[in-house]
Amino acid sequence: MTSTPVLPGTLPVSEPVPAPKAKSHRLRYATVGVVLVGAFAFLVVKGLGTAINFYLPVDQALHQRTSLGSQTFNLEGLVEPGSIQPTPQGVDFTLSAGGESLRVINTGSPPQLFQKDIPVIAVGHLSGSTFMSNQILVKHSSTYIANNPGRVSAPNGTKR
Repeated sequence: MTSTPVLPGTLPVSEPVPAPKAKSHRLRYATVGVVLVGAFAFLVVKGLGTAINFYLPVDQALHQRTSLGSQTFNLEGLVEPGSIQPTPQGVDFTLSAGGESLRVINTGSPPQLFQKDIPVIAVGHLSGSTFMSNQILVKHSSTYIANNPGRVSAPNGTKR
């Protein structure tokens, strides 16, 4: 058997030249699909996690103190009479709910409707046996508008 000499850079004639394989796009599409689904799932979970505002009454917040740590949440309760003390930074007061009470130190101005014996929501976190708040939300019903006509401004500027 004689072999044909092979020149450098050429293939022997007896061996077929393999055709270039077409790249499979399936793997690429699958990878892109998995990445998109993962990104979408992440955004949904992250968005819902920050969009859901839960309100913990004082008694539940105190019972969940360990699991809450220093995470920000909304504390709900009734402002105890005689507990409101103005401070240079804002106001200190005590909230109560479910037979428990908790001291709240708020930095910033309380809303105009803030007073004793009304339900409020304080936004902040627990720090030891105190709730550190930077915002107070006053809960009121439509009876406020009925009892005080003309004091509440609608988004369009009209008075209710």
